[in-house]
Parts: sequence; C-alpha cells; structure tokens
Amino acid sequence: MKSKTILLLSFLLIIVLQLSAQKKSVTISGIVKDSNSKTAIPYANVVLKSSKDSKIFFGTVSDEDGRFTIAAVNSGNYILEVSVVGFKTKSQTLFVGSLSDYLDLGNIEIQEDINTLSEVVVSSKTQQNPVTLDKKVFAVADNITQSGGSVLQSMQNLPGVTVQNGKVQLRGNDKVTILIEGKQTALTGFGNQSGLDNIPASAIEKIEIINNPSSKYDANGNAGIINIIYKKNKQDGLNGKIGISSGYGALWERQANLPTIRPQYKVTPKINPSLSLNYRKDKINAYLQADYLYTETLNKNEFVTRTYDDGNVINQQTKRNRDTHFTTLKTGIDWNYNDRNTFSFSGLYGREKIIDHGDEPFFNQDNTERLRLWQFLEDELKTTVMVSGSYQHKFKQAGRKLNAGINYTYHQEDEKYFFDNILPTSTGRDAFKLLSDEKVIDLNLDYVQPLKYGRFETGIKFRNREIPTNMQFFPGENSPIDANAGGWATYKEIIPAVYGSYIYESERIEAELGLRYEYVDLKYDVNPNHPTYKSNGYNYTEPFPSVKLAYKIDDKNKFTAFYNRRVDRPNEVDIRIFPKYDDAEIIKVGNPALRPQYTSAFEAGYKTDFNKGYFLTSLYYRVINGTITRIATTVPGSSLIYNVFQNALESSSFGAEIVYAKEINSWYSFNINGNLYKNTIDAFTVTNLYPVPSTYTGSLQEITSGNVKWNNTFLFNKTLSGQVSMVYLAPDIIPQGKMDSRFSTDLGVKKIVQKGKGEIFLNATDIFNTLVIKKEIQGEGFRYTSKDYYETQVVRFGYSYKF
Repeated sequence: MKSKTILLLSFLLIIVLQLSAQKKSVTISGIVKDSNSKTAIPYANVVLKSSKDSKIFFGTVSDEDGRFTIAAVNSGNYILEVSVVGFKTKSQTLFVGSLSDYLDLGNIEIQEDINTLSEVVVSSKTQQNPVTLDKKVFAVADNITQSGGSVLQSMQNLPGVTVQNGKVQLRGNDKVTILIEGKQTALTGFGNQSGLDNIPASAIEKIEIINNPSSKYDANGNAGIINIIYKKNKQDGLNGKIGISSGYGALWERQANLPTIRPQYKVTPKINPSLSLNYRKDKINAYLQADYLYTETLNKNEFVTRTYDDGNVINQQTKRNRDTHFTTLKTGIDWNYNDRNTFSFSGLYGREKIIDHGDEPFFNQDNTERLRLWQFLEDELKTTVMVSGSYQHKFKQAGRKLNAGINYTYHQEDEKYFFDNILPTSTGRDAFKLLSDEKVIDLNLDYVQPLKYGRFETGIKFRNREIPTNMQFFPGENSPIDANAGGWATYKEIIPAVYGSYIYESERIEAELGLRYEYVDLKYDVNPNHPTYKSNGYNYTEPFPSVKLAYKIDDKNKFTAFYNRRVDRPNEVDIRIFPKYDDAEIIKVGNPALRPQYTSAFEAGYKTDFNKGYFLTSLYYRVINGTITRIATTVPGSSLIYNVFQNALESSSFGAEIVYAKEINSWYSFNINGNLYKNTIDAFTVTNLYPVPSTYTGSLQEITSGNVKWNNTFLFNKTLSGQVSMVYLAPDIIPQGKMDSRFSTDLGVKKIVQKGKGEIFLNATDIFNTLVIKKEIQGEGFRYTSKDYYETQVVRFGYSYKF
C-alpha cells in the first residue's frame, strides 16, 4: 500500500482540466427620441462611463433613425450618458449581465431643458471562468490524458461525468441527450447514446455540459445535455491543422480465458490521422474536418457465474475481439450575404465498420465439462449522412434575430452475425441479418427579442422520423435461435413542439421562465406473424416547464435554484421485437409496449469565485415515473435468461455535488469533484411476455453511492505541461442487483514545439489496470455475478501541426 501511495504521488506531475478565465461581452442597443414629439433624434452622442473616474469605456453616435449600438461591453454596472446639442444630457445607471448576448434598452427619451441627473456609484465585474451552476464548457485540447482517444474517453475526466458500459452518465444517470452543435443526430443517437466511443476527440473543439436545460432544448434527457462542438477556424485566409496519433491497449492479460477458446487480443494497435482545413475570405467561410480512426480492442471480456435455485451452476465467458474502422467527414460553408442575413450549409458523413470475433464457452461449476461453445463473427456497417441548412436574419435592433433551419439525417445499420453452435454431440451453423434504415427530418424556427433587462425567446420545431427494420434468422442444428421472431417492423414518430422563454437579469436577480409543449405520435407496426408481439404505439400532449432563479450576493457569490420537467421516450432499439444473440444464453429483447418515463428535477446551488479559483456546490433531487429498465427472467424448463425492457414504477435520486478548483501557484493547479447521492427504486411487478409470459416482482432497493474525481495540473515551463486524473466510483444499485466500486488513474504530458505550431503528446489511461465492472443480479429462480475485464489500459502518443 505504501509503495502504491508513493507511486501515485509520483504521478502528480500533471493536469486534466484547466478552466481558463474568459470575459462575457454584450451588445447594447436602443433608440434616442424626443420626449415631447416622440420623434427619433439622429446623431446623438451615446457613451458608457465609469462612475469611479468618469472614464469613457465605450461611445457611439445614433444613426438617422435614432438607433445606436455598442458592441463588446463587458458584464458589470455602468453609467449610460446620452447628449446632443439643444437637449439635456441624460444619464442613467445600466447593469450589463451575463445571461444575454444582447440588451435592448428600448426608447431613451431626452428633453430640451438641460438637466443633469445624478450618477450612482457602481462597480464592474467579469465572468471568471466557463463553469457556472447551469453550464460547464471544456476545451478538448486541454484534456491531455485523453488526447488521441475518442470523445467518450475525453468526457470521462470531466467534472460530474462518469462512463459506464460505453455510456456517459451525469450524476450517476445515463439518460443524457447528446447533441452535435445543438442538434440530435443518428451519429450520437436520437434519445439514446451511441457512437461516442468511435468519434475521434481530435475532431472536437469543446464540450458543453448542461445539467438543467432550458425550454429551448428538446424535452428528452432527464439527466441533462452534452453538446459537442466540432472544430471550425475563423481566421482569414487558408489555415488548418494536421495530426496523427497512435497507441496500444490491453498491454497484458488481466484474466485468463476459460479453456478451449481462441486467444484474447493483447497489445492492440490504434491509429488516428486527422485533418482540419478552414478558408475565410470576405463574406465566405468554408471548412473541412476529416478523421480516420482504426482500433483493435478487447471490447468485452466478461466472466459470468449463473446459479439456479435447483442447484445448477453454469460458468461462462464472453470474449469479444473487435476491429473498428471509423471515418468522419464534416464540411460546410457560411455565407454572410450582408450585415443582416447569413446562410450556412453543412454536411456530415460517418462510416463505421465493425468486425467482432467472439467466443462464448459455457462450463459446469468446476469447469471440467464444456456444455456449449458459441463462436461468432459479427460484420456490421453503420453509415450516417447528415445535411443541414440554416438562415439567420438580424433586424435593425441589435440582438433581435430570426433563425430558421432544416436538418436531414440518414442512418443505415447493416448487421450480420455468423455463429458456430458447438455442443458435445453436434455442431450447428446459425446466422442472422438485420437491415435498418433511419430517416429523420427536423425543421425549426426560432425568434429572439432583446429587452432592456434580458430577452424573450420563442420557437417551433417539427420532427418526422421513420425506421423500417428487417431481421432474418437462419437457425442451424439444435439452435437457441427463435426463427419465428424475425420479420419486419417499422417505427414512425412525429413530434411538433413549441416553446417560449423569458430571461430577466438585474444587478441582483436572474430569472428564466420557460415552457415547452410537445405532441408525440408514435406508431410501431410489426410483422403480424410474430409469435409474441403485436403492433403498438402511443401519443401524448405534455407541457415541460423550466424555471431558473438566481440571487447574486455580490460580484463573486451567487445562489441558484432550478426546476424542470423532462421525458425519456423509448428509442427504437428499446422496443425492437427481435431477440439479439450476441450472448447465446442471456438474450436481449425489446418491448413494443414500453412507454416514456417522466422526470421532475429540482436543484439548488451556490457558487463563489475567489482569487484564481472557485467553489461550487449543488443539492439535487430527481423523481422518475415509469422508470425504463431491463428485467431478466427465465422460462420453465430452460436455463436461458431473457433481458426485456420494462417500465418499473417510481425511482428517485437525491444528492449533492461539489466542485472545487484552485490555482495554487504558477506551476500547479487542481480541481476536485465529488458526487454523493442516494438512489431508490420502488417495489414493482412486471411481466415479460417474450418468449412466454414470466412475472417478476422487485422489492424496494436503496443505496447511498457517489464518485470522486481529482484532476491535477502541472506547468513545467512555457512549453511543457502534464496532467493526472484519478476517479473512484462507489457501489451503486441497478435493477435486480448492484454494481461494485471502480477506480482508475490516467496521466499525460504535452510539449509545444516549432514556435507554437507543433504539439507532441504522450498519455496513458487506467495505468494500474484496476477498472473492472462487477455486477450482481437476482432474478426469480436464479442469480448471477459478472466481472468484465474489458480493455481499459491504453498508451497513446501523437503529433499535430498548425498552419
């Protein structure tokens, strides 16, 4: 233990997240008018002054219509002064907040009589860092420990974020909506998460975490929203960045295979070349981001022991060696037609080729008799095409704008499985093929009206989504495959929505009141010959309010309270009627009768900024009705387990989050993030219909869990920096069981070369190889435990050059 402590301390030479200070700038506008005639006054002088020394910070002159605009005003308190020959000089206090990019002061009326109003002593402030109580923004380039990896890996070191089973969790909850530049796409999933482990982090500029989304955002995702922003340069001329990274994972064998199967992957190679180009001239800005990611991965190495009430015990291993080729191309053009009208067009292409070589042996209790060997080859191709167009009109009044957009997404999933079902007395050849074509059209229209003390936003959105799927089964001798459960199914979803938000900000008070109304009509038509499931669907019209209230004690201290209501709609894969046989004896199946789960979330927080640091704490409570989860059951006379999606009753989470960040000196800074929460799943009873009705009754489950993340930053000199990150996740409950604790440590170093144009990095994840997922599941008539020694330890190195 002592040696481990010394080793840990020796790695505290470097950083994970550096939250750089940034200022909020606001554009102010208004109209100068005669108080008597109400006519506009052209060529009036408008200035912003400091009350301390009467220093003029900003100045302009009203145009022929009396309108004026002052840009790039920092948040704070000012004196606005308006003067013109023949009229009095008018002065008034003005508070510039940080919630709106534009403030409309409306009509400012001045009188012919000269009368100077008294001035009030005020002070200015700036936003000190990109972390607030409702939104956190992180630059991917600052995350040295995950350079050269995927977006999913890059996220796992961010405060408040954990990764489990390939999904991002916020505060222990994986119901997170993933957006790409504010839009849902098939690349990252509509309503669920997908593909994050195959999007190269090298393509991403920054990641935004929104725990309490406003009504402007779609209502799904009760844990919050993660918005991924791709790189796009705005410098004039041709510029860009080229890079290449490589690495190796699974450096040694953590757990030996069960007998008689093929070797598991070791020393798995990775390579990620990337290219970013941008050309800007006059009114045109064009860009291209291209990435290719090839990885070999020990994707799964899970050991399961199933124990049945009749005394039967089965040991199994699921080992999956995966080869992945992932190509992404994102390109677009922004055309500033004139000062008030802008058009943007973009396209995204993604191609993900996955080849899995899997082995799944089944043995008796002491591993002396092999009961089955299930070997498979998965050949899967996912193709995504997204095309977007948008238009923005800026009115004469600064900040008043109209945005319109259309987004079309096509996503095809072409999946083929080939199995060797090797039994003691026979060998069968099984196969299935799945083809799915997803087509989504999104239309949106948004309007922003700046006000004197905030702004008003409103808009409408319409989505049409259709997913026809076709599954064909080809069973062999003594096959576990249910050939009758194949056929076709079509998922159709229509969602019109309207929203409105009012944002108010004064020197002490911030408020945001919003309401989103959504209508959802979902139809799921299935093959009428399916042995269990029939066509199904649902519709609803529901309000989703959001409230944010804040009180600013002073420039550095703020209290905030939030409330929002959100929904998580079942995704197509959650209701898909076809059983999936990537595990021969623990089979996953969807449920067309699945319904949305609704969440009411409450949060109260406090944030204080101090010299070179900040402290943030929040208390939060979520209650979920109709909790969506998988329930495992068996059928009489069989050892097969069926995992089927169901709506349990109510679940809840009550917790506290703390983030503390501090720059200790010029070469060392850190931030520490902790979450402590109590999860509760109420007692419930459900019936799995597939393959035959089987009822499960779950008792009340409660646990106090949490996680701690410590990120450290060292700046050795102007060109050499490093990071180390450690995370501990406490045991937690899952439906029908619990998950054990986990711990990992990541580190990395970065060197700036070639006069700032070049960069070299070296990093390693899970350096002690301690990250193992352990679960315990209790069902009706059985229980099982599992340990997954999947690949977590990876060493990467790379180089990039800016031009």
